Amino acid sequence: MNAVLDNGYTRAWSRIGQTTPKPKAILSISAHWFVSETGVTVATAPRTIHDFGGFPQELFQVQYPAPGNPALARRVQKLLAPIEVKLDNSWGLDHGTWSVLRHVYPAADIPVVQLSIDERKPASFHFEIGKKLASLREEGILVVGSGNLVHNLHAYAWGRHMPDPYDWAVRFEQDAKDMMVAGEYKPLIEYERLGPDALLSIPTPDHYLPMLYVVATRQQREIITFPIEGVDGGSISMLTVQVG
Repeated sequence: MNAVLDNGYTRAWSRIGQTTPKPKAILSISAHWFVSETGVTVATAPRTIHDFGGFPQELFQVQYPAPGNPALARRVQKLLAPIEVKLDNSWGLDHGTWSVLRHVYPAADIPVVQLSIDERKPASFHFEIGKKLASLREEGILVVGSGNLVHNLHAYAWGRHMPDPYDWAVRFEQDAKDMMVAGEYKPLIEYERLGPDALLSIPTPDHYLPMLYVVATRQQREIITFPIEGVDGGSISMLTVQVG
């Protein structure tokens, strides 16, 4: 619903777009393209995908008509070799991408390409892909990971007064932030060994993995900051991780 709301999160997303250099194009890794292969969108006009149900009609009417960028898709394919990367013409921009970008870049005038997350691969595989993508940043490409550091829908306060965050969510988020700032990536990659707080925060990997792609692009001496913080419904982290 943040896609159509005016609140602290959406205003903060807008400020990011207003205060950072405008990219030439965007490569988005969304939790919602979690499939059994590595693919990259190659359409010149990617469709807006409404990949959800049970929400108000207003949300289904949202369109984000950003152009695609086939040249960037092929550049990603070459950068990730020898990993097989499918040039995909059937997917588009899912809500993991457009629900945020419509606030950051409301004009939808920046080309957007999506990269899928291969559900068959371990977290280390995804971190290594992020490292291979780091050079895109030097070319003016914004690498975006869209997910949630903490994402436990079973514990979410659906339809109730927003509770305080669960203790385990707060602890895991703080521990993860400390590791990111310190450049201690191995525990983040091997998150299943971090104990009960991590397992409650990451019951499935789809929303967690996009963060690994982003921090993997960090270069020596670059800082990591957190321009947006907050926990929604007790169990959904709205943390934004910014590199550089």
